[in-house]
Amino acid sequence: MIKNPHAWNQFEDRLYAKEAPDYQKGLTIFEALWDEAVALGVLPLRDPLAGLETDIALANILNSCSKKS
Repeated sequence: MIKNPHAWNQFEDRLYAKEAPDYQKGLTIFEALWDEAVALGVLPLRDPLAGLETDIALANILNSCSKKS
């Protein structure tokens, strides 16, 4: 739990200012994660549309809640 969010935000701002985004490093990390997921048998999905109805119903519920508040 972050006890001082202002100090945390300042820390993040300094960190981001110091480190520029590196596309190649991000791509390397993504590819490593993808390879691990394939090795674990999680990807590729057997049925990409499985559970889509549930996701749509949940999205509709969440969208209707955010419009009321």
